[in-house]
Amino acid sequence: MNEKSRHILIVDDELSMRELLEYMLKKEGYRVSTAANGKIALNMIAKQNYDLLLCDIRLGDLTGIDVLKGAKKKDPHTVVIMISAYISTETAVEAMNEGAYDYVPKPFNNEELKQTIANALDRKTLEHEKKIIEKELKETLHFGSIIGNSPRMMHIYEMIRQVAGTRTNILITGESGTGKELIARAIHYQSDRSDKAFVVINCGGIPETLMESELFGHKKGSFTGADQDKKGFFEIADQGTIFLDEIGELNIQMQVKLLRAVQEKVFKRVGGTHDINVDIRIISATNKQLEHEVISGNFREDLFYRLNVIELKMPPLRERKADLRILVQHFLEKYSKEMGKEITKISSYAIELLKKYDFPGNIRELENLIERSVALSSTNILLPDSLALSIHKQRWIEGVSNRRFDLDEVAYGVSLDNIMAEIERAYLLKAMQCSNGHKKKAADLLGISFRSIRYRLSKLDAEKDFAE
Repeated sequence: MNEKSRHILIVDDELSMRELLEYMLKKEGYRVSTAANGKIALNMIAKQNYDLLLCDIRLGDLTGIDVLKGAKKKDPHTVVIMISAYISTETAVEAMNEGAYDYVPKPFNNEELKQTIANALDRKTLEHEKKIIEKELKETLHFGSIIGNSPRMMHIYEMIRQVAGTRTNILITGESGTGKELIARAIHYQSDRSDKAFVVINCGGIPETLMESELFGHKKGSFTGADQDKKGFFEIADQGTIFLDEIGELNIQMQVKLLRAVQEKVFKRVGGTHDINVDIRIISATNKQLEHEVISGNFREDLFYRLNVIELKMPPLRERKADLRILVQHFLEKYSKEMGKEITKISSYAIELLKKYDFPGNIRELENLIERSVALSSTNILLPDSLALSIHKQRWIEGVSNRRFDLDEVAYGVSLDNIMAEIERAYLLKAMQCSNGHKKKAADLLGISFRSIRYRLSKLDAEKDFAE
């Protein structure tokens, strides 16, 4: 059955609210019935099944929780969304524990409510939702711990399949926190070297004075403190894969020494005189644009082309928001288990809140946020108020203001409406920063009216944060 032909029952004791919701949902193509109080609603539910109930908490006679329980008793598959201007965290948790799909605070955003209803009807029940999530997680854990089934990630998976069986050097590019090491591990474990060593070297975390010794090893007595022969990472990785993370941090002198090892798979230990030959697969990663580093003279061109035979470009989280829900669910389950909690669900409104944030720290930042939220949560459901978002507010403003758009993503499918909304949000918040939070000054900077900027900020739920 097409979701727009499904039957929705609106239960609210305010006539104006019933009429508003009825008009809005009929316009979306749903069949709509209304009830002015809880008793009427329960009588209607007893006579007919509804696909979804949109039910106020305060009804005058019975409570919305009473209607929720009655609807679930009649048909456990009925989806119920609670709405109220007076809802508390305790009431929201009680409603969701009784089987409500979500709660929506008044005043609500019409578009967000319509999206919540569409999502709820698509999921149908909590148990069905959990099965879908488990199925998605199973299907998307294609390579170790990589999670995602968005078009961008499916392209990455296909690239992994294509390059894993080759001996070709790979350069993985992308912003910090996008999972470049996970991709390198996936390539290794999909290759015929999977039973050999996978050696990780953080080129930005080793002092320059020790880098050559760490990479290539040293002979006893070659420098102060070298009291015995030592194998370097290249030798340890023989027959396996070496992963050079943050390769752009190497200085020019070390790049010269690395070039021969990359090109010929031959090197000498520090203080040694004999060549050591190794059979290794080299995968590198960087969050820098190495082409620009080459032009500026900070990275050797010959080394760049040796490392960058095939490039895998990791998309930032803001370009794969379709993966956000299953990523959140994965981290929710992970940290709930680690902390001995039973947090089984996150409100869809909380997910929508997260989707408005661009996560400049990418998946690493999302994981940190969910870990903090689980640690601080006193309920078994993450609601919008449960999210530890306060430390991210300024970063959200900075991140969206510095948003970079990649036209290559069009090849994998994009939402032009979302992109245009992001552009508008970025310019609005940047103008508010430049005007120290004064809306009138920001409106002048953007060439719009004061009334217009107030309206646009209200859509971001940001108007209250700034001065007149």
